[in-house]
Amino acid sequence: MIVTTKAIVISTIKYGDAGIIVKCFTASDGIKSYLLRGILKSKKGKLKIAYFQPLMQLEIVANHKNKGSLEYIKEVKTVYPYTSIHTTIAKSAIVLFLSEILNFSIQEEEKNESLFAFIENALQWLDIHDEVANFHIFFLIHLTKYLGFYPETAHIHKNYFDLYEGQFFDESTLNECISGENLTLFKRLLGIKFDEQHTIALSSHRRNEILAIFIQYFKLHLQGFRQPKSMEVLHEVFK
Repeated sequence: MIVTTKAIVISTIKYGDAGIIVKCFTASDGIKSYLLRGILKSKKGKLKIAYFQPLMQLEIVANHKNKGSLEYIKEVKTVYPYTSIHTTIAKSAIVLFLSEILNFSIQEEEKNESLFAFIENALQWLDIHDEVANFHIFFLIHLTKYLGFYPETAHIHKNYFDLYEGQFFDESTLNECISGENLTLFKRLLGIKFDEQHTIALSSHRRNEILAIFIQYFKLHLQGFRQPKSMEVLHEVFK
């Protein structure tokens, strides 16, 4: 079946001498992987490797056989040309990190319009704003809403947050919990809207601690989730 759909590039791996396999999150069918033969050597073809940088926003015409095998892209064009994401060091580091996060987080081959719109809009926000040191943390917070494990906030006044249960408690549980200053900051972050993230001032040390908490939270709630290798790059960029 020939499908025309928006798609966000999640990951790219080399295949053979000149091919690549591109994993995309599509608006029409969720996660899809495409085999692009010869693209690394082709100079005249319509499909250029530049289209398939991390988190590029594309419109593709693809053949979806929906048999669990690799699919094929016939045509591609950019639907939102980034102005700064791939040319600004800080934003490039964030994009590498988020592409790993999404690669480990989204596995379903099914349409999810609200998740697609969130990722699409968040990346466009990143592209046009300059104060982005906390962007990846807020992205993770909001992503949990679409993945089904946003922290339960009915008892947010309590003194401990159980990472496994995703809830606040009066006393520490047998599971991994956060409390004290990290909990205070955790609560503040949950109450801030996406457009207000610049109002939270974080030292690099505190930002790294909070990020580590959210990575652990994802590990506990998503089977197969791994710590992104690009976290080290983030730490260096946002010292």
